[in-house]
Amino acid sequence: MRHTLQSFAASCHEILAASDNPAGRRQVAALLAELLADPDFVAAQFDAGSPERKILYEDAQLGFCILAHNYSGAKDSGPHDHGPSWAIYGQATGETAMSDYALLKPATATEPGQVRKTLSYKLTPGAVHVYNEGDLHSPSRAGPTRLIRIEGTNMEKVQRAKYVEA
Repeated sequence: MRHTLQSFAASCHEILAASDNPAGRRQVAALLAELLADPDFVAAQFDAGSPERKILYEDAQLGFCILAHNYSGAKDSGPHDHGPSWAIYGQATGETAMSDYALLKPATATEPGQVRKTLSYKLTPGAVHVYNEGDLHSPSRAGPTRLIRIEGTNMEKVQRAKYVEA
């Protein structure tokens, strides 16, 4: 069976309309894992000119977004959460080293929050991970990688707190 972005988005909408909670997100993650095993589906989301962040679909009713991330080289991100939202990372190609963190001190308007690393793991092709509201994590990529990521809302419109390792 050939998967399309449109059928995937419709399935995500159906799941999240019924269960916009951690259980529903796990269902979306399981569906994304199936799609990452389909090389035609993955190839259809990227091309030679794909930018680092491209919104493939934004749900008009629920607000979630499906994105393609194309990193051509090494890239690190500091510890962060997704503000009032959540995200599902799906590794399409390459490898992402992920770290999870415990919050030690909340961020304020003038000071970054403090965190402590609790877990490190790798996302390899086909791996999917759900980050719920408040889950602190940081990705690191040593080389070219591609991800399909789902955000609960368009994160370009969300101001997020800063965090540093204590």
